[in-house]
Amino acid sequence: MPFVDGNIAVKQIDAETWELLEEVAYRGREDTFTVPVGFRTDFASVPTVFVWLIPRYGVYTKAAIVHDYLCREAPVSRAEADGVFRRALRELGVSLLRRWIMWAAVRAGGRLSGTGVGELLLWLLVTVPAVAFLAVPAVVLTVWLALFWVLEWIAYAFAGRRTAGRRNEPSFIGAPRSDQT
Repeated sequence: MPFVDGNIAVKQIDAETWELLEEVAYRGREDTFTVPVGFRTDFASVPTVFVWLIPRYGVYTKAAIVHDYLCREAPVSRAEADGVFRRALRELGVSLLRRWIMWAAVRAGGRLSGTGVGELLLWLLVTVPAVAFLAVPAVVLTVWLALFWVLEWIAYAFAGRRTAGRRNEPSFIGAPRSDQT
């Protein structure tokens, strides 16, 4: 396993900040990165509007802590930190779709801090597939829900006409109706 220990011990500082009580160590291809005790993190930096899709913590929490550390403290480039993050996500068993979305988001954050048309085009190359991964299922679900709503409305209207002439009496299987006695 690339992470040396399986546990994370933290203390909550405020609503979004946590402090490590035990170090977190990750073995990369060539280096071992150790996040020290006392390091403060917000876990995955997910905008509030997207927390329903990717919560701030989960199976990927260790990868998020290491990424925060690499971006703030370690002498590596942002691109290298993002690469370690993607690899750690894969090694932790994060699904391909979630891994792609999370990696695209951190790359976008790194790319938008720079300037240049080439960086913007690269950012678009990374984020457009991630948005498509979300848009296609959303459109399919919306269409099927609308179709279901229409069919349900038609069935309700048809069923309403069939029972319009009957009284509101309970009926029992095999029992004669009150108008048949």
